[in-house]
Amino acid sequence: MISIYFITNPDDLVYSMIGVGMAWASILAMPYAMLAGSIPPLKMGIYMGIFNFFITIPQIVNGIIGGPLLKNVYGNHAIYPIVVAGILMIIGALACTRVKDLDDVRI
Repeated sequence: MISIYFITNPDDLVYSMIGVGMAWASILAMPYAMLAGSIPPLKMGIYMGIFNFFITIPQIVNGIIGGPLLKNVYGNHAIYPIVVAGILMIIGALACTRVKDLDDVRI
């Protein structure tokens, strides 16, 4: 997402979007896969539902405050929140390296 800021030729945006697409596929699947290995099977539905709150509530909050934030903080320059999102994706990826997926541990 950060690369979008540096691209000057619109035809080259396809490369950034390929990267965003690969990241999006991982973002949709991996958190649930990591969680599934660390919760009791009989409570899977409850924990997955609660976990889903932590995905949907930030999306709702962003939908409500994203427009005013873009206007008042970023001066209607939509590229800046995209760069911030890219930075936060990097931070999230680094944080995921600290997660121990117990389901994949072999003795």
